[in-house]
Amino acid sequence: MKLLFDQNLSPRLVQRLADLYPDSQHVSFLGLDQADDRILWQYAEQNHFTVVTRDSDFSELITLQGFPPKVIWIRRGNCPTHQIEEILRSHYEDMIQFSADPNLGILTLY
Repeated sequence: MKLLFDQNLSPRLVQRLADLYPDSQHVSFLGLDQADDRILWQYAEQNHFTVVTRDSDFSELITLQGFPPKVIWIRRGNCPTHQIEEILRSHYEDMIQFSADPNLGILTLY
C-alpha cells in the first residue's frame, strides 16, 4: 500500500514508516503542498495512492466523487508525529484489509 500524506501531517512520516509502507510520499516532496484538494485527489487516483489526512475535506470528496482513491482519516486532535506513527503502525492489519476491500473508501482512525 502506497500512502500519500497530506500537508497537515509531518513529512517525516514517510521515512519513519518506510518499513511498512514503502513507496509512500508526502505532498511536499511532490511539490503539491499548496495544491487544491481536488488536485491531490486526482494525483492519488492516477498514481494509486491512499490519501492519509487529518482533514475532513477528503471525506467529503469521497461522498461527492466516490473512490478510488481511498482515504485514511486520522481523527486525533493535535498530537506529536510519533503518535500519528503509532496509530498507523498499530492499525497496519486494519489498513491492509481496508486496502483490499473494494467496497470501502474511507477508514477512520482515532
